[in-house]
Amino acid sequence: MDEALLRSLTPGVLTVLVRRGADFAAAEDAVQDALVEALRVWPDGRPRDARGWLVTVAWRKFLDATRADTARRRREGRVEEEPAPGPASGVDDTLQLYFLCAHPSLTPASAVALTLRAVGGLTTRQIAQAYLVPEATMAQRISRAKRTVSGVRLDRPGDVATVLRVLYLVFNEGYSGDVDLAAEAIRLTRQLAARIDHPEVAGLLALMLLHHARRAARTASDGSLVPLAEQDRGRWDTAAIAEGIGILQAALARDRLGEFQAQAAIAALHADAPTAEETDWVQIVEWYDELVRLTDSPVVRLNRAVAVGQADGPQAGLAALADLDAALPRHTAVAAYLQERAGDLTKAAQLYAEAAHKAPDLAERAHLTRQAARLNTLRHPRHSPPEA
Repeated sequence: MDEALLRSLTPGVLTVLVRRGADFAAAEDAVQDALVEALRVWPDGRPRDARGWLVTVAWRKFLDATRADTARRRREGRVEEEPAPGPASGVDDTLQLYFLCAHPSLTPASAVALTLRAVGGLTTRQIAQAYLVPEATMAQRISRAKRTVSGVRLDRPGDVATVLRVLYLVFNEGYSGDVDLAAEAIRLTRQLAARIDHPEVAGLLALMLLHHARRAARTASDGSLVPLAEQDRGRWDTAAIAEGIGILQAALARDRLGEFQAQAAIAALHADAPTAEETDWVQIVEWYDELVRLTDSPVVRLNRAVAVGQADGPQAGLAALADLDAALPRHTAVAAYLQERAGDLTKAAQLYAEAAHKAPDLAERAHLTRQAARLNTLRHPRHSPPEA
């Protein structure tokens, strides 16, 4: 049984049912029943029109469930007559499902979970494991999300920017459990890019590919974080970098700059540098200036301070940092880095230790603790033992 085929067909089948009048939760249940039926029947011979078969079976499952529910007799009268089995429409409705799962009425966490469930075809257990929460908790989150979007009609254009933010949230979760969410986000973004001609969709895909290309070099054999400047660039995925840069260049040529294209341009400059010392920091600062103009995000300004520190010297970086709220995530770590480059090892060590206490995860906390210890060792080297 080709489970990848079933996953690829599921979003389109689900969208057909919703368009025919099924509410989201009931449609999703019917599609799952149809998938179970496919797993039972298809090993003996897969139908020629697999999508059409799934649509027909799922619609029958929905009608059966509707007729069996006496509380829905009134709505049953409004349900379309069952269509005759046959080839499914060639219209691809999956794009509308992206919009539905990223509906503004959903919280970001719910939108991510629903996207992975409905568009990605992941099981509730897989999503729960990826987010390190109990399966029952994730099931409740997905159920609430389904109820929220039930009744939302698929007859209006959705917000592409919201869909992209949801996909980027998925990507940034990275890897945990038996689901590689970064790879899943890239797959879903590729799928979206095939359905919508939008430079920001291309920009997000390029950004994901460029970040993902460095994945193998981000951690050492003991699991510790390896900073970008210290990574073995020979371990970077050059094919993914080339693809990402090619997609980005095509998007930028359309002269409709957006934040994901600007972020991808920064990632491309890092990926294109043969060594850390050859990084074009001046151009990176210029791209951060574009990002600030587009988003006015404090986090973008924080990252810009690092780039300014590289391009114009640590004092310039500290001056840019001084204008930002010290409560920003990673503000203390950036200050520590810039103070070290400025030569104040005492202050830098103190700030690294402080940043370690604020770190959001163990890997980052361990990295910052090691940085503090390294500077303390430089400040107070142990005396060599006397010669015998």
